[in-house]
Amino acid sequence: MFAYIFLALRKLLDCAEHSRRDAYLAAAVDIVELERRMRLIDVNG
Repeated sequence: MFAYIFLALRKLLDCAEHSRRDAYLAAAVDIVELERRMRLIDVNG
């Protein structure tokens, strides 16, 4: 039971993180800033 709750919580947090990253990337005003933001995500995780 604990494993199921853990996996469900992890999936929920992963979805939230992906949504946060998508919003951050979508806020870029041009391709140069988008690429800079993508590099920052790659480096910092």
